[in-house]
Amino acid sequence: MSPEEYKLQHQKRLAALLDLVNRIYGTEKMVLKAGKLGALPLIHSRDPARQLLGLKRLVFENPTLGELPTAENFPQVFAELEEALAGLLARRSLEDSLEHKIQERLEKQHEELLMEIKRDVVREWGGVENPQTLKKYAQTEKMYARQLTRSAQEMLRPTELDQIIGQDEAIAALVSKLASPYPSHIILYGPPGVGKTTAARLALKSVQKIPGTVFPENAPFVEVDGATLRWDPREIADPLIGSVHDPIYQGARRNLIEGGVPEPKLGLVSQAHGGILFIDEIGEMDFALQSKLLKVMEDKRVFFESAYYDPTDAQIPKYIRLLFERGAPADFVLIGATTRPPEAISPAFRSRCSAVYFEPLTPLEIEEIVRSSAARLQISIEPEAARLISRYTCEGRRAVNLLVDAYGRVLYERQRRGEGRQELCISARLMQKVLISNRLAPLSPVTPKAKAEIGRVLALGVSGFTGVVLEIEALAFRAAVPGRGSIRFNEAAGSMARDSVFVAASLLRKISGVDLNDYNLHLNVVGGGNIDGPSAGAAIFLAIYSAVNELPLRQDCAVTGEISLRGQLKPVGGITEKIYGARLSGLRKVVVPAENRFDQNSRFPDMEIAAAGDVENLLPHFLCHVNKGELSHGSPG
Repeated sequence: MSPEEYKLQHQKRLAALLDLVNRIYGTEKMVLKAGKLGALPLIHSRDPARQLLGLKRLVFENPTLGELPTAENFPQVFAELEEALAGLLARRSLEDSLEHKIQERLEKQHEELLMEIKRDVVREWGGVENPQTLKKYAQTEKMYARQLTRSAQEMLRPTELDQIIGQDEAIAALVSKLASPYPSHIILYGPPGVGKTTAARLALKSVQKIPGTVFPENAPFVEVDGATLRWDPREIADPLIGSVHDPIYQGARRNLIEGGVPEPKLGLVSQAHGGILFIDEIGEMDFALQSKLLKVMEDKRVFFESAYYDPTDAQIPKYIRLLFERGAPADFVLIGATTRPPEAISPAFRSRCSAVYFEPLTPLEIEEIVRSSAARLQISIEPEAARLISRYTCEGRRAVNLLVDAYGRVLYERQRRGEGRQELCISARLMQKVLISNRLAPLSPVTPKAKAEIGRVLALGVSGFTGVVLEIEALAFRAAVPGRGSIRFNEAAGSMARDSVFVAASLLRKISGVDLNDYNLHLNVVGGGNIDGPSAGAAIFLAIYSAVNELPLRQDCAVTGEISLRGQLKPVGGITEKIYGARLSGLRKVVVPAENRFDQNSRFPDMEIAAAGDVENLLPHFLCHVNKGELSHGSPG
C-alpha cells in the first residue's frame, strides 16, 4: 500500500470515529465537552495525529494527554478508541433501555393514581351507585311495595299468653321460671303445633311487665332454628357461638388483612346478651354443638383463639384486643323447644336446664281452637265439623290449617254457584271433603263397642307425645294332653310384653287355680304394635283371664298399668297422654293404677277416670257380674 493510500485509509477511519462520537454525544454536547477537555483545537486540526490526540482526550475524558501518536502506532490508537467507544455505546444502550422501562412504570403508576383519585371523587359525590345498581334498587323497592296478604297462621297466631289454649300449667311454669330473680335455662318438650314457640315469644313480653324483673325493656329476643345449626370442626364459621376471621380467610376485612390482624365475629349467643336466646328444634342440634353452647352458658363469655393474634402488635384495634383478652359477653337465658324426647338432648346439657312439658291438646281443646279461629275469620262452623277436625289431628297448627282450607273451599264453591260471601258457614260435609283431600286418617282406628267380648281388651300406650289404644286379644283351647299346652305370642310386641304374659300366667294360677300348661294359649297385639314397657301387663292379664274362663269383657273401657306377681297394679308413666289417646278413640272410661291417681278431670271433663290398686279392684270394671271379694284361690272366677 502506497503512503497516499495509507494516509487516505487513516483519514476515512478517523472521519468515521469523529462521526460516531458526534452521534453518541450530539454536536452541542460534543463541542462543550471537547472545549472543557482542551480537545476542540486538536479535533479541528488537519493533522491526523493531532485529531487522534483530541479524540483520546474526549473519549477517555483526560485533558492531560499530550503525546502525539506516530504513524506506526496509529492502528493501536484506533483499536483503543474503538474499544472505548464500543463500551460507551453498550452503556448508552443499557441506560436507554432502563430509562424506557422506568418511564413506562411511572406512566402506569400515574394512571393508577388518577383512577384512584377518580374513584374517590365518585364515591364522594355519587357514592358507590351506578345506573345498574340504581335500577336494581328501584326493582327491589317495587318488590317491597307488592305483597299478597298475611298468612292465615300469622293472622290467627295468639298475641297474648291467655290466648294459647290447653297449656295453662306449662305457661305458668314457663313464666314463673323467667320471672324469678334467678331465671333458669329452660327446655320446652311437647308435640308439634301445641304452642311452644308462640309461648316462648310471648313469655318475655309478659315477664317484662312484672316489677323487679331482670329483663330490661330493650332485652333482645334472638330466635334460631336448631335444625339449621351445624358444628364446623374447623371453626371457620360458627353463627351460634361465634368465630374468628383470620386474615388469610375469605371474609376478613381488607384493612385488617394488610396488617395480618384476626377479627372475632360475634355469634347469636352474644347478640342475645342480656335477653333470651330461643332455639327451636333444639333436639336436632349436634351433641358437639350442644357441648360448646353449654360451655358458653356456664362461662357467660365466648373466648376466641387465633394463631395470628399477637398481643404485642400495636396495630390491633382496641375492640379486637378486648374480645381476645376478656371474651365476648354472652349472658342470656336459653329457651329451647323440641318435639323429640329428652334423650335427644345431651345429658350434661339437659341437667343444666329446667324442663317444661306442653301437653297434647285434647279433642275439646282442638274444637275450641277451631271455633276461636273461625270467629276471627268471621265465619261460622257447624259443631260436627269442629268435632271432625278434632278426630283427625291433635295439633293446633294443623287444625287451623284445615279450617283455612275449608274456608277457601267454601269461597270457591260459592263463587262457582254465583253466590255472595255473606254468612259463610263450614259444614261437616265440606270438612269431610277437606280431610279426604289432605289424605288424613283418624288419629285412632280403634272405636269402642257396646257389646262385651271374650278375650279382647283395650290397653293404653304412648307413642311420642300422644297416647294410643291397643287391641290385645287371646284365644285359649284345652290342650290335647293335660300339662302339654303352649303359649304363643307375636314377636313384634317385644320382650317386655312377653314377660308380662308369664307374670299374668303365674298370677292367674294363684288367684283361680288355673294352670295354663293345660291350655294352648295364643295372644296377639292387633296391628303388630311394639310394647317397650310393662304398662300392658294388666291388659294382658285381663285378656288371658277372659279367654280361659270364657268371661266377656267390656269394650268401652281401657286399662293401663303393670301387674305384679302379687296381683298389685303398679304405677306407670304417660297417664295424661294415654287418657288423651282413649278420648280420641271415643272411650269414656279408663282404669289407671291407684298410685297414678291425680286430678285429670279438669282437662277431660267428659271422661270417667277410675283407679284400681290390685286385680280384685280391677276385674269389676270389666266383668260386670264379678264384684269385689268374689275371687278366691281355686275358684274358676
